[in-house]
Amino acid sequence: MQIHNDAENERVKLRVAKQYAKAWLKDWRQFGHRQLARECPICGFRGLFVAAGNPPRWNARCPACDSRERHRLAYLYYVRAGIGPGRGLKILHFAPEAFFKALMAGDPGYVTTDPIMPGVDRREDMTALSFADASFDIAIAHHVLEHIADDRLAISELFRVLKPGGRAILSVPQNWSRMETWEDDGLSAEAERVAAFGARDHRRFYGRDFEKRLAAAGFETEVFRMPPADEVRYGLLRDEAIHVARRPV
Repeated sequence: MQIHNDAENERVKLRVAKQYAKAWLKDWRQFGHRQLARECPICGFRGLFVAAGNPPRWNARCPACDSRERHRLAYLYYVRAGIGPGRGLKILHFAPEAFFKALMAGDPGYVTTDPIMPGVDRREDMTALSFADASFDIAIAHHVLEHIADDRLAISELFRVLKPGGRAILSVPQNWSRMETWEDDGLSAEAERVAAFGARDHRRFYGRDFEKRLAAAGFETEVFRMPPADEVRYGLLRDEAIHVARRPV
């Protein structure tokens, strides 16, 4: 998804200018002299990123394509893992990110699903998927499991629908300094959930034991992170990682 022609370049420049103006009005300090230009691997933009989130994270959002940190990390993983269109892969994508959905448009093996998101192929319950066993080569779910009441059941369903050797590509909000996941069903008030888990519709904040949850379902696991210099280069979060859970052959 690189920027190619002059007309597109002009549209991108206009969009970036508008995004900078909006960001300046919200908080001009994010454009201070100590801010470093970043590079977006998705669209090829090079320059200052703008703030995103609440509370705001400076240097988080690409003003050209609107990607956030986790989108860029996912893209970098996909490139390295050879995941993309025209490769004969059967991919199940939960809550699909716009950039990857656009990249995969028209690929017959690509299936998207979400309970409420418009424009997806299916309305699946992640804890009771309608697909047959061993249907997919890849399952993708970025920042989805924290929303699921029974995440262990959802993980077991991912294992079931993946072919032997298939991979679940997952990311979750995670506190690497905490050994165990924090979840408390007694926190029902919106303010309590925001304070505890970071969002009103989150049900837990994962700890370092997330890989144990994956292993309990039968997965072999590995963690993908970029080198520190590339975290700076691409504007990534230092505590963000992608968990690759592989169903054994």
